[in-house]
Amino acid sequence: MTNETTKQPALIAYSVRESGDNSFYTRIGAAWSNKKGGYGIRLDALPVNGEIVLFPPKEDDTEDAA
Repeated sequence: MTNETTKQPALIAYSVRESGDNSFYTRIGAAWSNKKGGYGIRLDALPVNGEIVLFPPKEDDTEDAA
């Protein structure tokens, strides 16, 4: 992975848990783009259901939580 500790992640990784009509998103990691057009992913946790959802970071997201 290239420079993932020094630049803003391109995507934020979430685990999604559904309960009735509600969905709960838990941030579990982040992804950084690399020079070859791919992504390096760092996960702090693994989802129980095996599903990971990636979204662009929000304005108020910081690297500290990734």
